[in-house]
Amino acid sequence: MKRFSDYADRDVRLTDERLEHIERRPEMEGQIGRIEETLREPDEVRESEGDESVFLYYRQYDETPVTEKYLLVVVKVGVESPFVITAFFTDRLKSGTTVETE
Repeated sequence: MKRFSDYADRDVRLTDERLEHIERRPEMEGQIGRIEETLREPDEVRESEGDESVFLYYRQYDETPVTEKYLLVVVKVGVESPFVITAFFTDRLKSGTTVETE
């Protein structure tokens, strides 16, 4: 298991099982540093429309294994021990309420 601090200094867990799930996408292999960077220094964070205890962390990268994309890291924050649900590259930001990060 890995642990990261997010922009709000929350301790966020990434379990081995969730990392394995994430790395099933070939473009996500070896992206652990970018996952950590996205949590710590996101370009934008949004509250999920479907679950207010889930935050969507976005950071744009000019170069990725699949061209210019946002890295989206989905985190369950509304629990005692926040954890990463999934992470993947995407072309656009999903709808949701923007969370203040500064």
